[in-house]
Amino acid sequence: MQVFGMPGDYNLEHHGLYNLKAAYWNLTPAALVEQVILRQEATVSKTGAVVVNTGKHTGRSPQDKFIIRNDNRDDKDIWWGKINQPLPPDKFKQIFQKFRAYMQGKDLFIQDLQAGAHPKYTVPIRVITEKAWASLFAYDLFIRLSAEKIAHHTPQFTIFHCPGFMTFPEEDGTNSGTLIALDFTRKLILIAGTHYAGEIKKSVFTAMNYLLPYRGVLPMHCSANVNSAGEVSLFFGLSGTGKTTLSSDLQRRLIGDDEHGWSNEGIFNFEGGCYAKTIHLRPELEPLIWEATHRFGSVLENVTCDPYSRDLDFDDDHRTENTRGAYPLEYVPNHVLEGYAGHPNHIFFLTADAFGVLPPIARLTADQAMYYFLSGYTSKLAGTETGLGAEPQATFSSCFGAPFLPLHPQTYARLLGERIAEQKVKVWLVNTGWTGGAYGVGQRIRLGFTRAMIKAAHSGELDDTPLRKDEFFGLFVPETCPDVPPAVLAPRETWADPSAYDSQASLLVSRFEKNFEQYRGHVAAEVFNAGPHQKE
Repeated sequence: MQVFGMPGDYNLEHHGLYNLKAAYWNLTPAALVEQVILRQEATVSKTGAVVVNTGKHTGRSPQDKFIIRNDNRDDKDIWWGKINQPLPPDKFKQIFQKFRAYMQGKDLFIQDLQAGAHPKYTVPIRVITEKAWASLFAYDLFIRLSAEKIAHHTPQFTIFHCPGFMTFPEEDGTNSGTLIALDFTRKLILIAGTHYAGEIKKSVFTAMNYLLPYRGVLPMHCSANVNSAGEVSLFFGLSGTGKTTLSSDLQRRLIGDDEHGWSNEGIFNFEGGCYAKTIHLRPELEPLIWEATHRFGSVLENVTCDPYSRDLDFDDDHRTENTRGAYPLEYVPNHVLEGYAGHPNHIFFLTADAFGVLPPIARLTADQAMYYFLSGYTSKLAGTETGLGAEPQATFSSCFGAPFLPLHPQTYARLLGERIAEQKVKVWLVNTGWTGGAYGVGQRIRLGFTRAMIKAAHSGELDDTPLRKDEFFGLFVPETCPDVPPAVLAPRETWADPSAYDSQASLLVSRFEKNFEQYRGHVAAEVFNAGPHQKE
């Protein structure tokens, strides 16, 4: 076997890997881009970004995600069900043996990295992949290590990424040829049958969501930034709701765009990079993301690149609406170098309301904060998962990240409630979705208005503004906000037919009620009653 790059003490024999053709250890972006070109894995834009076509999988495959059921103490708290499907350990062992056989005679790329920026909560990881571009993705997304640390790196979790390998459902107990399997006992993650790199990112996030609550740390699907005075804001939300966009603020420093932990000492990033949606990306609206996606070594998934000029076309959605850009945090000029900061002052729950009835911003009480966190209402946007059509689908995703929660949502809600109470955090619900009508009739709330509302919340300008109580949702909505037309703050007034608004609002209220029934008896009556209820 030929060896290139910078291997560490913990060699591949520890993983049962033998008879390889070559092992490329911890290559830098320049070396990885060379390999991408040599192997014709992707094209390179004129600015040096690697542009990949991920094939039929342009989003996550939640129906193919499994957790290994070892029936030991590691399994006792798992939230088993549709999200966390069990796979027997004998099937996992069988598939893993096939993985290792598949890798024989191949070139492999290994990246030694870590998740968790705070020194107390780091998780060493190793990503082993057959694709040079996927190794570059891992380099961009996770926290990079010094040469000294690489030399003695021992991974706590190892990710085997073989998009060219397919499982056999009848033999392996899977649902299709695609597989994302996590074994919390053996600390292994297997990814097969999909080139979509988001599976690498989210499998590590799932592992962090399993490990950290036992250490008193709340893992969160949120972005975070901080101002010059050290005041921190969190932005919760599912894919496409605006976490990356709204946290990328020229007036504030970016801690991270998607995944964080909240310990007794404050906020810390899980990652060392960003993974931004790029469809209809505009330099005037999102300058930081625009610049980063045009840098050498960024990885762009399913973005159209002209074969001659190598110009990028962010408006072309013929492959998917879920076009993505991955890049290191260092490409954001105002990022927080150490990756952590103090406790948050503001929390924003972002929701893309496809019904067009939620107000664009509302101040939440402590009980409402718990209700809306557990509800996790938003709309799944086209392309973020396999099987979604062209239109958004209204959904409830516990803690704004149910697909990544191996433990019961109550575990995370309890930790959030304790932290909010301890730190007296202001919590806001922000609708980044539709106004003036439902999807297909109304229009998306202008980004400039949303930015103005968040700026006003940060500055305290909304603290003394009169609030009106929304008659359907019981939310406390500011009557005025600088740089935002008053009518925008009252969604019923933006509809041509107010009675149609009433019908849509009533329909959404009923969906909230139906969804939250699962928490009846598990939350305090004050939390249960804090949500919307049908008028009597």
